[in-house]
Amino acid sequence: MTASVTLDCRGMRCPQPVVELARTAAGLGNCEVLLLADDPATEVDVPAWCRLRGATLLESGRDERQRWFRVAVSGEAQRGA
Repeated sequence: MTASVTLDCRGMRCPQPVVELARTAAGLGNCEVLLLADDPATEVDVPAWCRLRGATLLESGRDERQRWFRVAVSGEAQRGA
C-alpha cells in the first residue's frame, strides 16, 4: 500500500460513510483506509462496497460506541467507485 488514512464517519448515516469511503479511496490511489463509523448499516454496507469494487476488507470490529473497518483499495477497485 502506498498511502493510508483514517476516515472518521461517526455521526454520519447511511449511505454517507460508504460515499466518503469511495471518495477517499478514489483520491489516494493504492491505499489502506481505516473507516470509523457509528451507523449500524455500515456492517453491511462496507463489506458490500468492498465486494462490488474489488477492495479487500482486511479486518473489522466494533465496541459500544463505534464500528471500524480496515480496507485495502487498489487502483483497480477505484474505477467506478
